[in-house]
Amino acid sequence: MTVHKKTLLISLLLAGSASGQMVDSAGKRINAVMVDKPPVLDGVLDDDAWASATVVTDLHQVDPIEFAAPSEDSQILIVYTKDALYVAARFYDREPDKIGALILRQGDWSWGEDSFTVMVDPLNQGRSGYLFDLMPNGVRNQALFENVTQVNWNWRGIWRGEARLDHEGWVAEIEVPFKTLSFDPSIDVWGINFGRYIGRKTEQIGWVSNNRSLDPSTFGEIAGMSGAEKGIGLDIVPSARIGRSKDFETGASSDSEEAAIDVFYKLTPSLTASLTVNTDFSGTGVDERQINLTRFGLFFPERRVFFLQDTDIFEFGRIGGENSDDPTTIPRVERESGRPFFSRRIGLGGSGETIDIDYGGKLTGRAGGWDIGVLGIRQDKYQALDASDLFVVRLSRNVLGESSVGVIFTSGDPGSNTDNSLAGIDFRYLNTHLANGSVVEGALWYQQSDTDGMEGNDSAFGVSLSMPNSEGFRAGIAYKELEENYYPALGFVNRVDVSDLTVDAGYTWYPSRGPIRKVFSGIDYQRINTLAGNLQSQAITFRAVEMKNDSGDELAVHYQLFDEIIDADFEISDGVIIPDGGYSFEQYCINYKTGEHRKLSAQGYYCGGDFFDGSISAPGVDLKWRPNLHFAFSVGYHLSDIDLPDGKFTTRLSSLRADIAFTNTWFWENLLQYDNVSYTLGLNSILRWMPRAGREAILVINREFADYTRDRTFTSVSGDITFKFGYTLRF
Repeated sequence: MTVHKKTLLISLLLAGSASGQMVDSAGKRINAVMVDKPPVLDGVLDDDAWASATVVTDLHQVDPIEFAAPSEDSQILIVYTKDALYVAARFYDREPDKIGALILRQGDWSWGEDSFTVMVDPLNQGRSGYLFDLMPNGVRNQALFENVTQVNWNWRGIWRGEARLDHEGWVAEIEVPFKTLSFDPSIDVWGINFGRYIGRKTEQIGWVSNNRSLDPSTFGEIAGMSGAEKGIGLDIVPSARIGRSKDFETGASSDSEEAAIDVFYKLTPSLTASLTVNTDFSGTGVDERQINLTRFGLFFPERRVFFLQDTDIFEFGRIGGENSDDPTTIPRVERESGRPFFSRRIGLGGSGETIDIDYGGKLTGRAGGWDIGVLGIRQDKYQALDASDLFVVRLSRNVLGESSVGVIFTSGDPGSNTDNSLAGIDFRYLNTHLANGSVVEGALWYQQSDTDGMEGNDSAFGVSLSMPNSEGFRAGIAYKELEENYYPALGFVNRVDVSDLTVDAGYTWYPSRGPIRKVFSGIDYQRINTLAGNLQSQAITFRAVEMKNDSGDELAVHYQLFDEIIDADFEISDGVIIPDGGYSFEQYCINYKTGEHRKLSAQGYYCGGDFFDGSISAPGVDLKWRPNLHFAFSVGYHLSDIDLPDGKFTTRLSSLRADIAFTNTWFWENLLQYDNVSYTLGLNSILRWMPRAGREAILVINREFADYTRDRTFTSVSGDITFKFGYTLRF
């Protein structure tokens, strides 16, 4: 997940209330108006369709004071045709020259940018939904809701949006084709919600909210949607790719030309079958580099569009995911451990190298109270790996008001030639309708893997319960056990033969006066034992203070206590060994971030203190500069200076981004990354032309350079250039 997507999620879900008042905004309902002729999306509300539209004006603040009157007036208009939902908004602003409108590149985001968000739940179950976000320069972002409260910003759906600034503020117009949504035509009432964000004030406004949340459990309703049609329900996406790659060390080069096709067909309006042949992921972008100072693995999220389609269907046991409404200092890699299915295992080698996918099929959707997910992939042979058939089935049934019970089954191992399968069952509990807007969520799950050559001790189970309240006291507890031979070949596990206990508690309050908007203090605790009962890792983080002011500036101060038991010598850097034994050490961290409504914004941190039987000094800084809407630059530099009895070493990770947006359909993205662990410098450059959603031409250039002599004399190692064009045909 990229930074701009995280920050938009924060702006949607985090909020404050100076008075602590709770005004019930649930139960809101509007009636849909069907028109024969759709409005023209041009940022001007002069079409006949808008004259007959349903009008919504009763919005309220979600942040800084939930249910208070917004600082600026808004008017939202809704109509639909048999083919699409249309939503327009007139956003009045008494200082139109200060509207945040510095972003022109599709998919970008900033705290400082104004935006309009439309959220729909076509099944009106309060469990899932779609989010469409539009900014003043016509820049679009979209997401899927997962596990009700979590949001996946990597989803890509076809929709349109146009916007225009004027002397009264700005106007937004959105078209959401029904072909983009999974829905049941027999359901006349949909869930719906609207949000407005004012960047310079960091003010979030919504139509319906509860516990400072705009997730599907809080949506209002729109009645009269019976005229929605999906058409044939067929999307055909042919694409063609040509490229050249070169190994500069051997001088060998190769050319490639390949056609690919993806087909999506709605068997029913809420059940989609997908087929992919010669699957190509050009243009996905590279991962942001990480430096690993632990004995265990790293986690990189999925970014490929094919696997992200209806990805929420495959979620299991509330394991992992990101929820910026309830942030934690527990590393994500530990929270993700135990996932029975993680699509990134498919088509990627252990070092991130691409493995060809010959073909694949997927069936996803909802029917009769069931969530259904089936995935089959034929992965091509690669080096010593044989070609493999990979299979996943996920079924879950809605129970109680907002909960579900489900099963999962996986077969195949994309990373070895060993037979592997896994079966699991889970119960996910959610109640968002407690007194005073409180929320309780929990999960109970069990998994059993079966791997050739491994007998017994191959199960895993977990239980969790939390109260992720946005004001006052919040707390959570989770426990899982991962046995020694537990091996989810199509999932993700960080370490096995362990039990993992996490506990968090804290208190959030909102000062009634002064510039400070929100203050949080709390504690996070994690203890990982071997199943024999011996301590392996323990971390206690005292989150002394985390505060945010009215300008969006944030300050956090943490104090951490660590215990690590190493049962074998650990080479943390070349020639630097941490001997086996027990270690107790402490660190402190301070983090400060400025509001992104400024053209120049920054985030800086410093962590220091003990590190095993030595010391660590780890500063870092990220700077962002947006001189105008056509240019965006960012630079990051992260350093860890470590002094151990066996030696000293310093890790450095640096990055430079330079994005140029010629228009909101044509832009150039550039990322340069370097680290002194691999001593490689990587360039990823993508020129994109997107005349509209579903149509794209891209030119991708990748180059890798190595500093073999460790004196910053870089030698070309490899490079490739690819041109790809894809076009979506909808029927």
